[in-house]
Amino acid sequence: FKLIIIVGCFFLKEVYSLRNIHSIRKYGHKMRMLDAKSIAEQEKSSFRDILFPSLLFIGSLSGIRKVTAKSSEFPVFGPDNLMSPKSHGTSDKPVQQKLKYGCDVALADRICNYNRNWAEFAGYWTSTNFLKEVDPTVVTTFYDSVTGLPLFKAPVGRSFEEWKAESMVHGWPSFRDNEVVWENTRSLKNGEMVSLTGTHLGHNLPDRTGNRYCINLVSIAGYPISSSS
Repeated sequence: FKLIIIVGCFFLKEVYSLRNIHSIRKYGHKMRMLDAKSIAEQEKSSFRDILFPSLLFIGSLSGIRKVTAKSSEFPVFGPDNLMSPKSHGTSDKPVQQKLKYGCDVALADRICNYNRNWAEFAGYWTSTNFLKEVDPTVVTTFYDSVTGLPLFKAPVGRSFEEWKAESMVHGWPSFRDNEVVWENTRSLKNGEMVSLTGTHLGHNLPDRTGNRYCINLVSIAGYPISSSS
C-alpha cells in the first residue's frame, strides 16, 4: 500500500512537471515578444523592490541614531530665552576690552552679542597667536569673552595634537562632550551653543563619533574673572 502511494505521488509529480513544460512552450513565444518598454518596467520594478526596503532599513537606522542621541546625557539643553535681548545685545555688557591670543575685540563683540548664526571665518583661530601662546602639554581652559567664566577645557581624553588636528580639519576650535564646562554652557534645541549669560559661542555639528561643538575662538578668548577684574 505504501509503495502504491509513493509511485502515485511520483507519477503526479511527473505529470505536473510535463504540464509546466507544455505551458512554458505554449507561452514562450509571448515571453520572447516582450518589448523594451516591458523589460524596462520589470527592471524598474525590481529596482524598486530593492531600493525601497533599503531606504526603509536606512531610515530605521537613522531613527535608532536619533533615539540614541535623544537619550544621551549630552548636550545639556537650555531654554531659548537665554538669548533674549539684554542691555548689550544678548548680554548685559560688551566683551572684555582686551582678549587673549590677539583676537579682534570688535569682531568678538559682534559675534558674541549681536549674532545668532554667523561665525568668524574658517581658520581664523590659526591666524591669531593661539598656537604660539598655548601650552600643548597642559589642559587649556577657555573663558567667556564677556564674563570671563570657564566654558571649555581641552584636550580631555585625547592629545593636544588630536584636538588640534580635528580643529584644523573643521576650521574652528572643536570640542567634545567631556571638554565642555556644562555649569556655564548650554545647547539650544537648534544646535546653537551659548553661555548661560547670553554669549553666542557656535554650534553643535555632530559627526559619526558624536557631538562636536564648533566654537568661535573670539567667543572663548576671555581672561578669567580674577585676572580681568
